[in-house]
Amino acid sequence: MAAGTSNYWEDLRKQARQLENELDLKLVSFSKLCTSYSHSSSRDGRRDRYSSDTTPLLNGSSQDRMFETMAIEIEQLLARLTGVNDKMAEYANSAGVPSLNAALMHTLQRHRDILQDYTHEFHKTKANFMAIRERENLMGSVRKDIESYKSGSGVNNRRTELFLKEHDHLRNSDRLIEETISIAMATKENMTSQRGMLKSIQSKMNTLANRFPAVNSLIQRVNLRKRRDSLILGAVIGVCTILLLLYAFH
Repeated sequence: MAAGTSNYWEDLRKQARQLENELDLKLVSFSKLCTSYSHSSSRDGRRDRYSSDTTPLLNGSSQDRMFETMAIEIEQLLARLTGVNDKMAEYANSAGVPSLNAALMHTLQRHRDILQDYTHEFHKTKANFMAIRERENLMGSVRKDIESYKSGSGVNNRRTELFLKEHDHLRNSDRLIEETISIAMATKENMTSQRGMLKSIQSKMNTLANRFPAVNSLIQRVNLRKRRDSLILGAVIGVCTILLLLYAFH
């Protein structure tokens, strides 16, 4: 029976590690897709300044379809990993498992932390991708309006150039804002990590503080025993001295 339950736990751990490896690879590809979409959109924007928008953005549409497919796959993997973690939790909390299961709980917590990190990374990358796509759609609409205005009124070239310059300023400002947000998020993650370390140190200090009363109690018992032995030895010496005096005077 014990061997069967142990094999069940190892099977769950093997499934969890396999899903975590698949998620890691998928998230790396997902992040690269988001980055390549941003760069291709920037190149399309620079190219559209000097040519009319007469060709569809096939690259962007294919990346959109790839994004949707990968997002669904990652969500399915996250759901499967969540199910495996739930089964591991049920096993660790079952009545048939010995009470000394600190190693099982530690392993389960580690897998839960990995799942939480992957979920956070997925939602963060997905939100960034959606923000970039919405911004590029908005900028593309603005570019189309500018090009339409430019082609429809040949006498307003100066105003069109001003619009294009203002558009460049907006893109630069947006890029600076994104960099600032990235720095702020990195700072937040570092502070979260430091907070976790401080909590760990605090828990260790509490453990040591809880152990000190036991040590003080042991020291007090030792001192009481030494004092009792000293009193007994002094009483024995006193009685022997009195007996010797009585024997000497008689």
